[in-house]
Amino acid sequence: MANSVPVRATALAIFLAAPLLLTGCDEVQSKLGIEDAAAKATRIENEGKAIGGACRQSGRAIEDCYSLYQWVPKAAVYTGWREMDAYMRENQLQTVSPELPPAPAPEDPRKKKKKPKPPVDSDSADSTKAADATADAAK
Repeated sequence: MANSVPVRATALAIFLAAPLLLTGCDEVQSKLGIEDAAAKATRIENEGKAIGGACRQSGRAIEDCYSLYQWVPKAAVYTGWREMDAYMRENQLQTVSPELPPAPAPEDPRKKKKKPKPPVDSDSADSTKAADATADAAK
């Protein structure tokens, strides 16, 4: 009987603390970069629509948008482009020419980056050659 009291108290403490710990799951997941699949799909869909609408407003052809923004689903870009086209026709809006070049595509994290080699100092290169020549002469 004496052992059951600490076990019950521990279980009760865990049971009462669980809701408090679970409320921080979204915060913990966002800090770790873990995203719900449905939320990620919605976010990507909305970004694609925004990109498509911006492409149409700037007068870009839909094919140009596809090639410039390859990481965004084509269906979402097309939907945004089409919605903006209808909106511009209804309100008789003219295209706005872009002033900045398009943003570069994000780098693929799976590709390994090559570290640039540090520049060789001409003085240290000469001293290295001299040391090599001295070593060869000593042989």
